[in-house]
Order: sequence, then C-alpha cells, then structure tokens
Amino acid sequence: MATKKEETVQIKPLDIQRVNIRIVGDTPLIVHAWSDKAKKMMLDAQTGATKTSAKEKRDPFDDFIQSLYWLEGKPEKSTPEAFMKAVEKGAKWGFPVGAIKQAANSAAYRLKWVKNQMELRGSYFLNTEYGDMCEIKGSVPEMREDMVRIGMGSADLRYRGEFKNWYADMTLEYNASGGMSLEQIINCINAGGYVCGLGEWRPEKDGSFGKFHIETA
Repeated sequence: MATKKEETVQIKPLDIQRVNIRIVGDTPLIVHAWSDKAKKMMLDAQTGATKTSAKEKRDPFDDFIQSLYWLEGKPEKSTPEAFMKAVEKGAKWGFPVGAIKQAANSAAYRLKWVKNQMELRGSYFLNTEYGDMCEIKGSVPEMREDMVRIGMGSADLRYRGEFKNWYADMTLEYNASGGMSLEQIINCINAGGYVCGLGEWRPEKDGSFGKFHIETA
C-alpha cells in the first residue's frame, strides 16, 4: 500500500517591532464618556423596564464628572471639593485608544493612501498600560457648557470635560515584514490627527477640537 507523502509547511516568522510614540494635542480635547445613568436608561429601554414618572433634577457638575474617562481616583461624590481632592491625590483620566487608530485608518482612506481600511487594521496596534485606554496628560480637565441641537428645533445644554493642553504616550507595535512600513503607519496616525481628530466637535464632525500630531521617542 502506498503511503501518503508528508507535506512540509514553512511558517514565515513575523518581525514584530515596537516603538514609543506620543500624540500631542493641537486643539483642546472634549470628552464625553457614557455615564452609568445613560447606560442604564438604554438597558431599561431595551428590556422594557418600568419607567418612573418623576424626573431627576439635573446636576451639571455630575454631568462633567461622568463625562470623563476615569482611570484612577474617581471621587465618590460629584462636587467641586471632591474633584479637587481627587486631583491632589493624583487622579488620572484617559481616552479610548481605539479612537486614535480609527482616526488614522479613516484619514489614510480619505487621502487615498490605502484602497480600504482593512489594509491597516492588522498592520499595527497601539498598546498602553491601561489596555483599551490611553492616559491623557498635560492638564487637569475643566468643565465646559455647550448648547447643542437635539433635533426638531429644540436645544439642550451639555456639560463635559475639556483638556486645554494634552498629550498621550503609547507603544506602537507593528510587523516590520508586513505590507506597511513604520514611516507609512506613523504618517497615517499623524494624518488622523488633522483630518479626523478625537472627541466631541472634532474635524470629522464639522468641528476643530481634538486635533493632534505625532512624535516619536
């Protein structure tokens, strides 16, 4: 009986390289995290939970506190005094690192540097000590009040956190033997900061906030 010939498979090794990068804000960053209250309201609507007729009194400072992506030191009370104590104790805030990659990939596609965004998704990764969040450094967030349109000619006030001067450090991990070079990836991220930006009222949403540029170590 003839034996089946064994097939040899050669696995091409990946050349994973890492470089430290910093994105530096060119315009203020406005953040708006989903609050626990907002997530509960969505869950209640989806599960058909009974709504109470009483409307809670709005607390602008609590809206500000809940708009921040807290990494460490979130105060139990939403008061200016509790917030300042948290700042003095070294509170830290962040922003979803995935938004940076999304901005870079979208900008590269809009500038026709790539045929589609799929080319970039597996070409590089942005890593930080906080997982899917990068720490926003440089300044303490301030509360801002904005009037926003919510449809049908009505308006509402929004209270959100704003970082006047900011930057974020992270590690860029990429495959040096892949289809995208380090220079190409860096330029895509840099373009993302100008074409798309981050946060509320960013260039991608007809604003000018959240613009940034990239620096390498």
